[in-house]
Amino acid sequence: MTSVKAAILGFGTVGQGIYNIVHERREHFKQTLGVEIEVAKILVRDASKVREGIDSSLFTESFDDILAIPDLEVVFEGIVGEDPAYGYLDQAIEKGCHVITANKVMFARYGQELQLKAKKKGVQVGYEATTAGGVPVIKTMQNLLRVNEVKQVQGILNGTSNYILTQMRAEELPFDVALKAAQDLGYAEADPHNDVSGEDAFRKLMILCALAFGEQPDWNKVEVVGIDGISSEQVEEAKAQGLRYRHVADAYRDEATGEIIAKVGPQLVGADHPLYAIDDVNNAVTLDTNYIGTLTMVGPGAGMYPTASVMMEDYADMLAKPEKAVSLA
Repeated sequence: MTSVKAAILGFGTVGQGIYNIVHERREHFKQTLGVEIEVAKILVRDASKVREGIDSSLFTESFDDILAIPDLEVVFEGIVGEDPAYGYLDQAIEKGCHVITANKVMFARYGQELQLKAKKKGVQVGYEATTAGGVPVIKTMQNLLRVNEVKQVQGILNGTSNYILTQMRAEELPFDVALKAAQDLGYAEADPHNDVSGEDAFRKLMILCALAFGEQPDWNKVEVVGIDGISSEQVEEAKAQGLRYRHVADAYRDEATGEIIAKVGPQLVGADHPLYAIDDVNNAVTLDTNYIGTLTMVGPGAGMYPTASVMMEDYADMLAKPEKAVSLA
């Protein structure tokens, strides 16, 4: 039985989910993947903090301790923000490790750079968890692009905003009350700016653009509008007309100029639109392709296990296809 060593960067919701899955599914991984996965180290801010049921020697505050792990195979990253996450993954790739991330803020800016470096080093980068939680958008698109061309990407990429809009329509709540409900349920942070402003959806859209079109649009040319300007009266008026507000991230390549056109903002959609029925915290991505036509994927957009499970699935794919590096498009 082959044993592989893994490190986890960050031990918040995502990091804990990965640790739990590795331990709960240990025997399953032995049978299905033919490996025993060992979490060798976990990088945290405070290694002295007591974490029930976990050996305290696993925790470290120094990334150098991660790099010093003999025969380290894979690094799972669940840190918030661009830095130091990018630097950590860059060093891990340099060491010859596979890396798997859920960090959309970092990956939107540095994803293509990390993938190019990984290809040169003969390792792989997994990033399914950066875009729509448990919805397998990245793997699906990678498979489609072997034959199809993706002409347009549309998506509900932020579950918090979608929940708020759902509550404003279904429960007739004003924005502030719906936002408070999202915070009480743990869907929204104490500072919900990234969610309600559209910034979170924008970063995810940039990741999808890089895969779908092989490049991103000029960030400065992307219009990003949040949901905080939508009133109860507007929602009710739309409802009376059989329409629903959805916060949509949209991108396509202009056939005439070759330029990628992207925008993020509220849209009114009718019952014939593929995003019309997507309620609550669900995410959805619609791909318009040349051969298959329109394909829509729906699922939970966040949470401990939806996110951690797709990160583990990324690693399972790497074990199944060790000779194939994850491509840029």
